Amino acid sequence: MQAAPVRATAIPSFTDALRAVESILMSSGQRTARRNAWTSVMEDRRRAKDRVEAQRVLDQSLVQPSFAPRP
Repeated sequence: MQAAPVRATAIPSFTDALRAVESILMSSGQRTARRNAWTSVMEDRRRAKDRVEAQRVLDQSLVQPSFAPRP
């Protein structure tokens, strides 16, 4: 009984397959525009997450002051 042959080439990921299809269907300018737009969306999401976190910290600091001077 022989062992199954080992595959020498890596199987492309789903992302690699999508990029291959994208390169066939879109011109390089369209690809660049789409990637720039996606990068912008991701940056907006990151900033929104940071704003929510900052608001949460501010709200907590108003409810529970970390330092209260004695009279």
